[in-house]
Amino acid sequence: MHAPLHAPVEHSDGGDHGPGDHLAGDGRRTATAATVLRTILDHGPVARSTVARLTGLSAAAVSRQSAELAELGLLRERPVRRPRPAVGRPHVPVDIDTRSHLVGGIHIAVRHTTLVLMDLRGRVLAEQRTPHGDVTAGAVLGAVGDRMAAFLHEHTGGRRPLGIGVATGGWIDPARGVVVRHTQLNWRDVPAQAVLEDRLGLPVRVESHSRALARAEQLIGSHRTRARTSLVHLFVGNVVDAAIATGGTVHHGPRSAAGDVSHLPVGPAPTFPGRLCACGRTGCFQATVAEQVLAEHAAASGVLAEARFPHVLAALEADEPWAVALFRERARLVGRAVALLLDVINPEILVVAEAGIARRPDLLDDLHAEVAERAHVAADPRRTVVASSFGTRALGVAAGSIVLHEAYARPLDLRPSPVRI
Repeated sequence: MHAPLHAPVEHSDGGDHGPGDHLAGDGRRTATAATVLRTILDHGPVARSTVARLTGLSAAAVSRQSAELAELGLLRERPVRRPRPAVGRPHVPVDIDTRSHLVGGIHIAVRHTTLVLMDLRGRVLAEQRTPHGDVTAGAVLGAVGDRMAAFLHEHTGGRRPLGIGVATGGWIDPARGVVVRHTQLNWRDVPAQAVLEDRLGLPVRVESHSRALARAEQLIGSHRTRARTSLVHLFVGNVVDAAIATGGTVHHGPRSAAGDVSHLPVGPAPTFPGRLCACGRTGCFQATVAEQVLAEHAAASGVLAEARFPHVLAALEADEPWAVALFRERARLVGRAVALLLDVINPEILVVAEAGIARRPDLLDDLHAEVAERAHVAADPRRTVVASSFGTRALGVAAGSIVLHEAYARPLDLRPSPVRI
């Protein structure tokens, strides 16, 4: 069985302590290893001398940590053919070793579960989506545990899994591995980590999908340099929630309850008013723009025979005018929430993960237009507000990136067993 992953200690770059922190013993060694590994992720294949220059570490420290990371199967040399003989010892680049390990992920949505396997560069190797049957916590976790065991057996290809990330919406306490509250699934205090570790015999980490995606943006996203400064990540699905990162550190708040934006006032919209929120009010963000609300509106309007969101997405992809108009209006409503978040937090970048924009990037224009009308501090919404780096694969990436983040934050704590799944 794999040794447990340790919870990462974040700092200004979103990972572990940096080389200048006052750490002793193994803490300093882990910090140096994390710095070297993250730099190679960003720049590899790269010479060790370049890593030393980029990090400010000594050449000896970089060589020492590179050797240790290579022994763990996290780094490898990437010899390159030299065009002609050169004087002196050649610089052999090092790169992330994607041959030895992988990370797994389980994303639990309201209607389905997504399984994913990713390599150490965050590339998706395999993905599978299965609809729920019984949505009680015991039934979902039991079924997904069985499917993940089979999924690992089928797709690891000789790589060793470092652990499994579980991402979902609602209120998640990662320190205890518990889904504290997921209103749409009617889950309360579900010990997802303990249940799945017992079933899979692997380290399992549980996190909200917004916080997981925020870290994925910082680690492997298209705008990671800016995301490591300050970031808001907004997830819009059946669940609507957010993650906030300042100084590179993702904020959890007391009891890990940060990120609930479901009651921000955004509606009603001109053509679809949403539904009455559980709080008793109308116009709340989630009750207005949730995926099922769009599907119900489409069915009530007679353009769909049944209220199923996948059918709404299919109509969007087919460029049906009613679906395009519906998602444009949703983008404007999301823009109202974005404007509020920009004014309050003023991040370097705000990332939106939303199914329509993932399929039709031009819908971001409608969101930008709404932000331009309503926000007071965003001088250039087109630069500040961007779409998720992960497109239609955001759910799986959210789950897999939970363990991926830990691998880069505390790489020396990853001591997998010699047994391959």
